[in-house]
Amino acid sequence: MNDGWYSAPTRRTWLLAPVSWLYFLITRAWHLLFDLGLRRPVKVDGATVISIGNIVVGGAGKTPLIIHLANDALANGRRVAILTRGYGRSTREPIRFDSRALPTVAEAGDEPRLIARRSPGVTVFVNADRVASARAAVKEGFDLLLLDDGFQHRRLARDVDLVLDVGVGNGFLLPAGPLREPVSALRRATHVWKRDVDVRYEVTSLIAPDGARQSLRGQRVVLLLGVARPDRVRRSVEMAGATVVAMHAHADHHVFTPEELAAATRVGATLVTTEKDAERLPPGTAHVLELTVTAPPLATLLSPRR
Repeated sequence: MNDGWYSAPTRRTWLLAPVSWLYFLITRAWHLLFDLGLRRPVKVDGATVISIGNIVVGGAGKTPLIIHLANDALANGRRVAILTRGYGRSTREPIRFDSRALPTVAEAGDEPRLIARRSPGVTVFVNADRVASARAAVKEGFDLLLLDDGFQHRRLARDVDLVLDVGVGNGFLLPAGPLREPVSALRRATHVWKRDVDVRYEVTSLIAPDGARQSLRGQRVVLLLGVARPDRVRRSVEMAGATVVAMHAHADHHVFTPEELAAATRVGATLVTTEKDAERLPPGTAHVLELTVTAPPLATLLSPRR
């Protein structure tokens, strides 16, 4: 569906444009209920709530940014909980966990597992009802709640509304383009950080199945991806000095089949995937890209705005 979202409008874009207008009317009506005070966000006292979101679908880099902010908070003595819906999981049962006992991807989703794995010390609450998660987290003594992909989730009140700005693609709303809301919605944010300006991502190395770090420079690699923006991953790998001999790109959160793994295996090239994709692969299947995030400190969000 996202073919053409990040290029000039095509015939398909214009054919889908009437559906985008319908989508706009429906979502605008929902947001107006909150903007006019007809519905009010639920305030959960006892913790600071920071929402991290965007106005486009997928590929913004929210998950690595959440991991960065969570680890910053832990280093500063905060008790951190992640509130997430758990996109792509096969059950609706609420679940809470940390890095000591990871559930399956089917139970939790790939991104919640990755956040817990990369941020030992946080507890992840997976539940479509983020208000219920927030109340449960506060009851357990957590004092900082990071709301994953929360910009359009108006029901839970937040102290900080951070939007990661990655551009607007072709400028159309879903399904003709990648926008969930018009750009004017950014007025609702308390903070807007631009990708590649305020927040930077760099692929720094490969993690081999045995845990050893390897340089990408000079390597011939096959990319096996199930992410929203595979083109970004490819550019990052090439910028790190590797030669991409093939790329097998699937839909975001795709569950790889044995046949797809076999098709991606090539003699003389290293099979490489992202950290998120590795959550959906058997352990040791591929080398994993190590990503470094550079972003403003958490204190930037918690400081009073002038």
